[in-house]
Amino acid sequence: MSRALPKYNKRRVTFIGGAAAVALSGTVIAGFALAGETTASSKSGGTNARTLAGPGTVSCPDVKSKLPAVPATAKAEIDRNLALLNTQIQEANKRLVDTVGQGGPNFVQNAILGPLKDKRVATINRMATAIGRTAARPQGLDSLAPCSLNANGSAAAPAPTPTQQAGGNTGNSGNTGNAGNTGNTGNANAAGTISCPDVKSKLPAVPATAKAEVDRNLALLNTQIQEASKRLASSVGQGGPNFVQNAILGPLKDKRVSTIDRIAISIGRTTAKPQGLDSLAACTLTK
Repeated sequence: MSRALPKYNKRRVTFIGGAAAVALSGTVIAGFALAGETTASSKSGGTNARTLAGPGTVSCPDVKSKLPAVPATAKAEIDRNLALLNTQIQEANKRLVDTVGQGGPNFVQNAILGPLKDKRVATINRMATAIGRTAARPQGLDSLAPCSLNANGSAAAPAPTPTQQAGGNTGNSGNTGNAGNTGNTGNANAAGTISCPDVKSKLPAVPATAKAEVDRNLALLNTQIQEASKRLASSVGQGGPNFVQNAILGPLKDKRVSTIDRIAISIGRTTAKPQGLDSLAACTLTK
């Protein structure tokens, strides 16, 4: 009896050990299978999965392929501005991700695509000017400036129906697809006034050959302020606390940077290029 018990115990230990090994093997196999399925899924549809949860991507026309032969004297400036176009798209995509759910139904157009178009217009114009100094200036390139939002199958909820919007945008539909917001704490009571530094008084003596272009861009600076003020008045109550900065003051600064840069370049063609004018680009909101 005393010898049978150890044999029984051995058989029991062997049986239990074998069962545990089978269970452990099954767990490992299942784990590998699940990992393989996850890996395959991420390889085949990783990008789509990210896009479905994201706001989409900005898609812009290719400029480089539409350029004529670039003179050697303009190549460095063309390459620099082509790189800048790519940077602008990357910045717009980043802003697109950072501002998901902000603003009303036109937020992406007003705060991202519109300002991006303005930047691209200025950059493309500099490229055309660079080529035009030693060859025929290319025409029609500004048609390549507008970009669009490529949703790539975005899972954003459809826009609310008029019935849902009837409360004057008092509800926020989960911030899915920029469907509205509860209000703008920075722009809810009064539009305020946009104040920008005066550029004309900070310019050096303007050469006669640059006067027409400088005057044209000074007038454009005034137009930009008027447009921003109009947008400020028409968007009262839209967006979150950063709406005015993101959708109005930020884009206005970008426009002014480009316009002031053109003024400095035009003066610099026949005399010393003025420095530090870009510090005059930023504007503020006065209540």
